[in-house]
Parts: sequence; C-alpha cells; structure tokens
Amino acid sequence: MTSSFSQLAFDPLLDDPETRVLVCCGSGGVGKTTTAAALALRAAERGRRVVVLTIDPARRLAQSLGLRELDNHPREVVVEGFEPKGELFAMMLDMRRTFDDMVLTHAGRDRADQILSNPFYQTISSSFSGTQEYMAMEKLGQLVAQDEWDLIIVDTPPSRSALDFLDAPQRLSTVLDGKFIRMLSAPARASGRGLLKIVGTGFSLFTRAVSTIVGGQLLQDASTFVQAFDSMFGGFRERAQRTYELLRSPGTGFVVVAAAEPDALREASYFVERLSSEGMPLCGLVANRTHPVLAADLPAAKALAAADDLDRSGEAPLAAAVLRLHADRVAVADREKRLLARFTRAHPGVSLVGVPALPADVHDLDGLREIGRRLAGE
Repeated sequence: MTSSFSQLAFDPLLDDPETRVLVCCGSGGVGKTTTAAALALRAAERGRRVVVLTIDPARRLAQSLGLRELDNHPREVVVEGFEPKGELFAMMLDMRRTFDDMVLTHAGRDRADQILSNPFYQTISSSFSGTQEYMAMEKLGQLVAQDEWDLIIVDTPPSRSALDFLDAPQRLSTVLDGKFIRMLSAPARASGRGLLKIVGTGFSLFTRAVSTIVGGQLLQDASTFVQAFDSMFGGFRERAQRTYELLRSPGTGFVVVAAAEPDALREASYFVERLSSEGMPLCGLVANRTHPVLAADLPAAKALAAADDLDRSGEAPLAAAVLRLHADRVAVADREKRLLARFTRAHPGVSLVGVPALPADVHDLDGLREIGRRLAGE
C-alpha cells in the first residue's frame, strides 16, 4: 500500500520446506477461502505438494479449482491445462464425518456404534456450538499425522468472531466435561442405587424440571451418550491439546485476512493480539480487496474542481464524469490508507500486503492465479 508498511513476502514463505501449515483466518466475508486457494495454487505451481482444506459450505473453492464438488478426503486437482511443478489437492470439511471418524478412533467398535447411533450425539455432532471449529482442527491434525503433504493450508470457519477458532477445542472439551453433562451420567455412576439416593431430592426435582423443558427422552439420550463417551473422553482432551500445540509449532504460520474496513481491521487486531499472547506464529496481514489509485497522481480536490469547471462550461461531460469517479476512488484509497496506517501503528511488527480488488469475482484457476500474484506483490 505505501512504503511505511513492512511488506509481507509470501513466495519465500511458500517455498520454505520448514513451512508445513498455513492457517488463513479473519472475520467472515473478507476473502479467506479465496486467499487460501490462491496460496495453495501458487505453492503447487512453485513445486510443493499441497492440500487446501476449506470450511466454506458455499463450495466456491471447488468451482474455482474446476472441480464439481469436494468432500471430506483430499481430491487432486486435475484440470486440463493445469500442469503445476508440484501437486494440488483440495477438500471440504464434513463436520459430522470427521466427528464420527474421531469416535471410531478412540472407542472400540461396540462402544463406537453405541455413540454414533445415539440421538444426542447426532445432535451435538452437527449443530453444537464450536463443533465445526473443533472438527476443522481435528481434520488438520489428521492431515499432519498422515505426513503426505509438504504444505497444508486451512481456510478457517466463518465464525461470528475469528477468536472462536482458537477457543473451540477448549470450549467444546470444557462443555463435554462440564458439571451439567457429568451430572447426566450420575445414574450410571450410582451403581443401581438410584439418582435420588446419591444426590438427593433437590437434584431429582431439577432433573424433572429439565425433562419438562427438553424432554425426558432427550435427557435419557444425553445420559446414555455421556456414559458411552466417558471412556474415550481422555483421548478427546489429549487430541485437543495436541492440536493446540500444533498451532504453536514453528512449522505453522497464521495469515490474518481482513478488508480495509473498521470492523474487519478491529477483528484482525484482536486476533493479532490473541496470537501473540498464545505464542502462535503470525506471518502477517492480508489487506484484501483494496482500491489503490493507479492512474495519474491527481488529488481528489483538483479532480472535483476540474469536473465542476467542465460542468459549468458544458464541455466534455464524459471527462467530467471520469474526473468525479477518480475523485471518489482517491477518497476510498485515502480512507483505506488511514485505516491501515492506524493498524500498523498499533502493531508495528506485523507485515502486511495489500491485495487490490479484481473487477470480477474469482471463479476459476486464472482468477486464483491472479490473486496469488497480487499476494506475492507482483
């Protein structure tokens, strides 16, 4: 954007064999999916074996890569005319399938069947708050463990807050290990003596009240689920911790994506501070869809004054319109520069690259390739 910003250099990062995981994060609607796909494409064309994991249910990644659809397993991008030096694979998270796989890994077959068929499990595995974010990290852990790719690029879930992505593993673990959930397993722990004898009349009245609100069958399903899940819970927590440590490892890098807008940059600022406090490696900020002035160095005020003169004279109405458009573009560019300057003053150590907006949405490999060039500062 301007020389005052420390330029984020992506090509050395993509080429470095020590870079094994890149996590693209930020608030919703800022272009994380496109950024992740463009970086993956560029890395593959520069010779690395890459897999990109998207969480975007809109399937835009599949379309832009020339694929009809993506699923929960990496699929190689083989498109006519696409002959990278490396290899490119892509996949889209299936949250329920990933949760099922995790249960099968940590529980025996009989116990796994009992959990997978439980209605309460079927509910939390598809709609529980934080499940999608946790399963994204679970899938990342699986990909790293397979050790089949030089580079894994993750497009994080479109959360209300980008911080949800870091909090999800601990939050989901805490909820499933929380007092209320544990109380649901009390009947089994009572060794047949009955809940009333163990925890008293007060809790019995409480469970009746809950049964009235959520339904007795759901409460029974939840209790049955917790009893079955209990044996694999230690593995669940251990896996969550292992994934968290992966995010802090030297081979991982976070790329924060933001629009040059106050809310998006405020969210990016929170995320940068959180990454710093957690000791997680930050590569830098992508200021996406910016509007630099590429035409003659004509200030907005002079452009507007010239347009007014032309309007008064009645001459060259097209030129006057162009001058007004230029003035508007300069005003937008100046506003974006001020916002980004404020961000860099608050975070002087964060490198930044501005990615100018394209005239049309990205929908194919050529569009992703162009985004990749702009990310590389070309």
